[in-house]
Amino acid sequence: MIKVYLQFHNSLNDFLPPEKRNIEFSYAFKQQRSIKDLIESVGIPHTEIDLIIINSVSVTFNYQVINGEHIKVYPADAGTGNLTRSSNFIHLQPEPIHPVKFILDVHLGKLARNLRMLGFDSLYQNTYKDAELAEISANENRILLSCDVKLLMRNNVIYGYFVRSRDPRQQLLEIISRFDLSNTLKPFSRCMQCNAEIHALDKQDIESQLLEDTRKYYNDFYQCSACSKIYWKGSHYRNMQQEIERIIADQR
Repeated sequence: MIKVYLQFHNSLNDFLPPEKRNIEFSYAFKQQRSIKDLIESVGIPHTEIDLIIINSVSVTFNYQVINGEHIKVYPADAGTGNLTRSSNFIHLQPEPIHPVKFILDVHLGKLARNLRMLGFDSLYQNTYKDAELAEISANENRILLSCDVKLLMRNNVIYGYFVRSRDPRQQLLEIISRFDLSNTLKPFSRCMQCNAEIHALDKQDIESQLLEDTRKYYNDFYQCSACSKIYWKGSHYRNMQQEIERIIADQR
């Protein structure tokens, strides 16, 4: 048997049972394995990890674990504390995506709509299979947002994040905070239905498609460049605008 001593820091403790959080604990296994495989066997996907320090030396995911080693693992978020992006450390997270792009698993439909409302490119279909999600994420450099730890452990997933909350509004706040998006919001620039960009259009071009009250009381209209859905600043828009203002206030 090979026995090592593990300690996970900050947000990585979300994946551990209470008795193993914020402490060093022993972990035994039979065959030698990479540190990536070892960490994921504990239940933490590689997409959450930025630094692995073994006996005071940072290592890559390919490092082969040796009996008796003391292993400290730090998250991809700001929870690394004083461990800055120094040349003394091997940081395992890829360079950030600009502009940020997402793809979301089948459990996160409301979050996808909310991200689109704020202007973020967010692919979502409730028919996507896990293999499709991972492949699209890898091929298009999209951050895979998921409630499925196993999905984020797929080898071809480079950018990913495990969504902690199960409340759609809290999920949105969580993503804005995790990826530091509060200064990049572009509300109502994307179609909430299909994710494509929307553009302004002349009322006369779509007047025949409008209900009588809409035609009577509104003059500014917008249309999705892909699915042709029409938008205007009615009561639904005002409700969303108020929600966006509350979201921005919560980030301060």
